[in-house]
Amino acid sequence: MHFTAEQRLDDGVLEREFTLGEIPGILWTPGSAPAPAPLILLGHPGGLRRMYPRLVVRAQNCVAAGFAAATIELPGGGERPRRADLDEARADLHRALAAGQPVTDEIVERLVLPLVDQAVPELRATLDALLARPELRGPVAYAGGVIAIGVRLAVVEPRLAAAVLFAGSYVPRVMFAEARQVTIPLHVLLQWDDEGNDRQLALDLFDAFGSAEKTLHANMGGHTGIPHFEGDAVSRFFARHLR
Repeated sequence: MHFTAEQRLDDGVLEREFTLGEIPGILWTPGSAPAPAPLILLGHPGGLRRMYPRLVVRAQNCVAAGFAAATIELPGGGERPRRADLDEARADLHRALAAGQPVTDEIVERLVLPLVDQAVPELRATLDALLARPELRGPVAYAGGVIAIGVRLAVVEPRLAAAVLFAGSYVPRVMFAEARQVTIPLHVLLQWDDEGNDRQLALDLFDAFGSAEKTLHANMGGHTGIPHFEGDAVSRFFARHLR
């Protein structure tokens, strides 16, 4: 891991860009902290620069609550090398949506499974590098989407203590077996009128999770319309499980 740039944000948060091999990422930590901070991995749908305005707000909220936050670019996203298989599957998805046709399981599997297979090991390698730093510690949480990445990470990563999942992306039905293996506490956010989300699939996935503690917050509105007050509930959830 190599840090390539840093800046202090207006609220004193230290923002550092890094690369892990060829993977770009960003780490946000308290400006001054008496002890190492628990880490929250921020998920997003890809395009780190495009997503930055939303990510930095989420990161600042994490730091204000006493945590550190980090994120990395997804495979095939942003400035990373394109993946022809993902691009083709994404184009097929957009064509189906534009034509008002159902999105088939075959399209979802071609789009999501290769992404999950590559992204989750990269996130685990990121954890290895970040948790070796003196200003960071476990336990670790995951927050955001792509929700299928969060599902797989919750199954295979023992350092993950809790997760906030955004039910706003497709999940291959073959991953429901993995969802039943998830046992960590979950806080799931669902936008009821999300134009790009299969609401029933999201509800079925929530039902499949094997966690003894799982909470679903459903709000009216589209994909990017999560109410600001949900941030308070998320902060309380992380406070319960990361401290």
